Amino acid sequence: MARDDRFHSLLESTVEELTIAFAVHVYVETTLGHVTNAAVDLVEGVDYADIMLLDSGTFRSLAPTASLVTELGHVQMRLQQGPCLEAAVADSVVRCVDLRHEQRWPEFAAAAVELGVHSILSFQLYTHHRGAGAMNILSRRRHAIGIQAEATLAMLATHAAITLIAAEKETQFESALASRDLIGQAKGIIMERFKLDARRAFAMLTKLSQDSNIPVRQIAEELVKSLDD
Repeated sequence: MARDDRFHSLLESTVEELTIAFAVHVYVETTLGHVTNAAVDLVEGVDYADIMLLDSGTFRSLAPTASLVTELGHVQMRLQQGPCLEAAVADSVVRCVDLRHEQRWPEFAAAAVELGVHSILSFQLYTHHRGAGAMNILSRRRHAIGIQAEATLAMLATHAAITLIAAEKETQFESALASRDLIGQAKGIIMERFKLDARRAFAMLTKLSQDSNIPVRQIAEELVKSLDD
């Protein structure tokens, strides 16, 4: 089998694995680990990869293929400069083909070169008011990532972005279900204590929320807790 055929076969099997894992359940760390490992295994010239997440100024490195990537993430946060940070909060794709001559982030570039990293490619995964994220590809070589390789990595970055967005939606959905159940319990308590129907019990919860400027969910939580106590 020719090299290109082997590459496409491996790429297809990797995409299938990621898709199946995603369809069953969103295990964020595991799925992102598949993505970053695939970037290193599939694409020639890629030595390290990770996912950088920023949330209210807090930095996390998810699924790093080496501790060096996390270390460079901390360097960027300390210096408040670097390609991964810029991709996460500003640009969709940031390319650094030769960090020895990088003028945009001189202090970070010097730190990266000292650790043996000479080129970086970062893809923005998402950005919104609560946080941002980027997939980061690092190489020990200069000019390591060509056009075809970048296209493959962009596809993997899309999988990473979908995984993170789906995980957030799943968390929101579970939180909504929990809120609904809690409010339902509170309504039941009010119906029993005050001999009201469901509509009037919910109206009472709503009025308590409006009068106290406290969310309905919190009112319900306190009411249920008072019964348990």
